[in-house]
Amino acid sequence: MALLKQKHPNGDFFIADIFDQTPFKNDLASMEHPFYSLSKKSYKEPFEYKNGDFEIIMTPHATLGMPTIYDKDLLLYCGSILVDELNEGRTPPKEFHISLNDFFIATNRDNGGKSYDKIKDTLDRLAGCYVKTNIKTNGKRQVKGFSLIKYEYIESLKVKNRHINVKIEFCDWLYNGILGKEVVSINRDYFRLAKGLERRLYEIARKHCGNQKRWSIGIEKLYHKSGSRSPLPTFKNTLKVVIKDGHIPDYQYALDSSEKMVTVSRTKAIEANNPPISEHTTRDMVFNFKRRIKRQTLVNAEKIHNDSYTDWSMDEIIIQFITFAESKSDISNVDAAFVGFVKKKVKTFKKDSHCY
Repeated sequence: MALLKQKHPNGDFFIADIFDQTPFKNDLASMEHPFYSLSKKSYKEPFEYKNGDFEIIMTPHATLGMPTIYDKDLLLYCGSILVDELNEGRTPPKEFHISLNDFFIATNRDNGGKSYDKIKDTLDRLAGCYVKTNIKTNGKRQVKGFSLIKYEYIESLKVKNRHINVKIEFCDWLYNGILGKEVVSINRDYFRLAKGLERRLYEIARKHCGNQKRWSIGIEKLYHKSGSRSPLPTFKNTLKVVIKDGHIPDYQYALDSSEKMVTVSRTKAIEANNPPISEHTTRDMVFNFKRRIKRQTLVNAEKIHNDSYTDWSMDEIIIQFITFAESKSDISNVDAAFVGFVKKKVKTFKKDSHCY
């Protein structure tokens, strides 16, 4: 199974620039626990999940079934817009409008007529599924059951049956997670993964392996955490295919010889022509650089870094800046150049407006 092709390689002049400059965000709660079906098939049976003290009970839409991991793309898109509002120092609204065309382009979907028809089912599955869980977001537990979203759509007056803008309201459970900054950035190639299990395995790797070199988990526990409805032997066989394909961004899965343990390794490639730097040399470079620049410069840079949602550590960014600076011969003000580099690296850009 190949990665899906880039459907909009040149983007769109009119699309909001947020996704050209800011990584997509995924909420930690649904990365940790399986809230979404991995299949495009309609599952209409109630779903129950228990992991230690955590519980999820989901009653699907009566005719359309459970929300799928592909439906979740809409929540990733909307949640990322709200996180960007937080980045800009504003309190994000619970209720907001989005452009469906922008959504299709940002998440690598066709933006033709069929996509406008399919999005109705996505909205209905997300709005029509009833959720009860004791999993907290931002330290708060939703005592009552809830639907993930409420929505209204506005149909185009020019093109029949095409709803162009949608008004969406997040439930308190999702919204509180955004306010609590309980999110991490994800690779945009996530939207090119064709298999639902590939997407779920990426989420699990991103959540648990993160920037570690490797992380291990038992096959049965991974199976349970994935939310797969296939029998365990089928899950294991599909996992082998995923491992062989090697499409999961930034990570590689591996089974041990007993096929009872799974190891996830971080595979982020070192930039071409930059040989690996020893840990000792890296520490010295970072230490010496911090001594060279003004203390206030470091304070300013660290504040920008702490207010962002980047996966790079400050030391990693310093190493990258040193490499960048060595390739330039016209940096007259290292302090100003470093702060500018950090701003660009963590992608905290000022925007005059957002096109929702």
